[in-house]
Formats: sequence, C-alpha cells, structure tokens
Amino acid sequence: MDVDSITLVTPCDGDAATPRADLPRGLVMLFALASGLSVANVYYAQPLLDALARDFGISRAAVGGVVTATQAGCALALLLLVPLGDRMERRRLMIAQLLALVGALIVVSLARSAPVLLGGMLCVGLLGTAMTQGLIAYAAAAAAPHERGRVVGAAGSGVFIGLLLARVFAGGVSDLAGWRGVYGCAAVVMLALVVPLWRRLPNLAGKPNASGSIGYARLIGSMLALLRANRVLQIRGGLALLMFATFNIFWSALVLPLSAPPYHFSHTAIGAFGLAGAAGALAAARAGRWADRGWSQRVSAAALALLLLAWWPLSMLGHSLWLLVIGIVLLDLGGQALHVTNQSLIFRSDAQTHSRLVSLYMLFYALGSGLGAIGTTATYAVAGWHGVCLLGAGVSLLALVFWAVTLRHMPATAARA
Repeated sequence: MDVDSITLVTPCDGDAATPRADLPRGLVMLFALASGLSVANVYYAQPLLDALARDFGISRAAVGGVVTATQAGCALALLLLVPLGDRMERRRLMIAQLLALVGALIVVSLARSAPVLLGGMLCVGLLGTAMTQGLIAYAAAAAAPHERGRVVGAAGSGVFIGLLLARVFAGGVSDLAGWRGVYGCAAVVMLALVVPLWRRLPNLAGKPNASGSIGYARLIGSMLALLRANRVLQIRGGLALLMFATFNIFWSALVLPLSAPPYHFSHTAIGAFGLAGAAGALAAARAGRWADRGWSQRVSAAALALLLLAWWPLSMLGHSLWLLVIGIVLLDLGGQALHVTNQSLIFRSDAQTHSRLVSLYMLFYALGSGLGAIGTTATYAVAGWHGVCLLGAGVSLLALVFWAVTLRHMPATAARA
C-alpha cells in the first residue's frame, strides 16, 4: 500500500481530532531500517582509523580527529538541522538531507587529502545525525498517541542495531574492498532508500505547522524556552545523560583489557561483542508498548535496576567471557528500554515541537557520552577494569536515585504507573 496517499491528521495531543488508524507495520519497519542505516554512517570510521592514518599520513595520535570531526557534525546537526522538522515539510526535508548525505559519503570515499577527508566526515556526522533524529521525530508525529511508544521503540531499536552493526559492516567490507569501499557501499545503500522513503513516508496534513510561520533564528532560539518549560524533558534528559554516560564508561574501556594479555583480541573480535547487545535492543523494543499502556515508570525502574545489575557480570571479565556477554545483554537491554521510554514520554507533547524535543534530548545524550568516555579512560589508567566497573555501577546507582527523587516532580500523566 502506498502510504503517500494517506492523509494523517497531526493535532496537538490534547486537541479533538479524527481518530487515526495505526501505522502499517511495513511503514514502521521502514522508519526503523532508514534510521539504523542513517546512524551507521556516523560510526563506520571507528574501526578504520588505522587504515586512514596509513593512507593519509596522519599520526596515530592525531587520527582520532577523524572521529572528532564526525562527532562535531553530530552536535551541529542537533543544534541547527534537526529542529527544521518543526518548520518544514518533513518528507521533502528527509529526501533533501538523504541526497546530501549520499554526496558527503562519495566525497569521503574519493578524498585524497586530510582536509577533504575531515570536511567530508564533518558532513557525514552532520547529515547522518540529522537524518536519524529527524526520522524518529517524523515517526512520532505520524503515529497516533495510543501507539507512539510502540513506533518510537521500533525506530529506536533500528538506531541501536545500526550503531552496533556499523563496526561489523565496516570491518568486513574494508577487508574485501578497503576503507574507500566502505563509504562507496554506504553511498549506494543510502541512495537505494530514496524511492522507498519518497513513496512510503506519509504526508502529514491537517493543521498547519505553527512553527513554519516563524523565522529560522527564532526557531533555534525557542529551544531554550522549550527546555525551561518542559519538566518531562528536563527529568528524562537527566536520566539520558546518566544512562549514556554509563554506556560509554563500558564501551570506551572494553577495548583496553580485551586487547591486552591474556586475550590479545583484534579490533574486529572486540567489535563483535557488540552483537550481543542486539539481543537486548530487540527485547527492549517492547518497552514502547508498555509505555503506551501507562507503565512508563515501572519500565524505568526495571531498566535502571538492570543497568545497575549488569555491572556484576561485567566485573567478572577476568574469570569468564560468557559472564561478560551476559553483562552486555543486561546493560543494553536496560539502557535501550530506558531510552525508548524516555522518548515515548517526551513525544507526548505537541507534535509541532517533536523535532526540537529530540534535538534537546539528544544533546543530553551527547554530553553524557562525552563525560563517560573521559571518565572511564582516566579511571582505567589508575584503577584498571575493576575501577571502571565501580565507576559504572556508581553512575548507574546515581541514575536510579535520580529517578526515585524526581518521580514526584513528573506531571501526573507521565508519572502514572
């Protein structure tokens, strides 16, 4: 069925409106697939740094600038591009960004100098993040209120799986066709999405988008006022900061013990441990359905408990790799369930603010990820793997306490069990 022929009414959640049918399963899966493929572009470079350093004559100490350029693009996208979904027609915006992303991937694959490479990576981070978060906001706006958690959960799981599989894809393709082949293949894959997205993404009609009548500068400036006024965003953003800090405490440090004696694992083998997290991500997709039923706080409590519990098997790395795998599943299950629940709650606000809401929420994510990465490497240097696990457990416990303390400050519609 061509969903382009369907007219979806997108009122404020509190307005009276004609009831909408559930989004077709195929369309939900398209949102998930496109989101996962978009975010993967941001992470292809991480297992390719050795090859990039060799080809461009960049020192190993400085080649991290490639990842820094990509992450800088991510931050710029959250601040400058993702909010455009509240001002422009979303389908045309997605297609324009997709085509620009294909161009950026081609630039990277053909780069012959370090400045061109870094500029291309900046654009890949910018446009890949804009596509990913724009699609999540699009899915939330297209979904009826009673199914929003389910739809956002599916799209979020697509993002998480795309992030995990990006390193595996990059490692496998680079072994066959070199690092340039990775970005050439990525460009082809993204180009193949143009027709399905144009044909299937719904045309969100109905009430005009009030944000479209204001200028771009005022749209960006309104984000601070939106953050100050939205208590759910403040609390759930705080939880996201602590949760993503916990994630990066683990994932940023894992390479250190596994690449050292007695394991001496390759980067490809270490990246394969991320596949264990895919099981947790798929299981956590149900968190959106439970949030739709009003169980958001119960899911949050369980997810935070899993985050804390995961650090016991993770701390047993020196004794059993199977316990490490169990810990990864628990960590990713708890983190992704909390992430899906967070988004389902913040998207209960007016659909005309969804793009700005996801931008602000993901800025909490970026801050938490950065703090986690900085803290874990410093801790490992001083206290080793057990110090990292104590740090992760401490931040997880802090998140659980933060949730309990702020529960009474949540609006009644979001706090009900």
